[in-house]
Amino acid sequence: MDVFEALADPSRRTLLDTLREGERTAGELVATLPELTQPTVSRHLRVLREVGLVEVRTDAQRRIYALRADGLVELDDWISRYRHFWSSHLDALAQHMNSTFEEPS
Repeated sequence: MDVFEALADPSRRTLLDTLREGERTAGELVATLPELTQPTVSRHLRVLREVGLVEVRTDAQRRIYALRADGLVELDDWISRYRHFWSSHLDALAQHMNSTFEEPS
């Protein structure tokens, strides 16, 4: 499985969104997805670990998960090929907004 396949699952995206805010224990991550069982969340976390998006460390009995910034490089590299489309669209929107909302002289 690659990064893109891993992120196709909305539960995995939810886990990443939670980790964006900082490290979380496995229990805290399970609590973010109450509709899923603990083993199911653990499988999602394993997938995210295997594709390099998260890392885990142990602290006594707890497993603490964190985002791996370098795991996001592959996504950023792919998205960067399309950024020029966004900037041209944003420039056009800004021009439209300026012309639409200009104060009359």
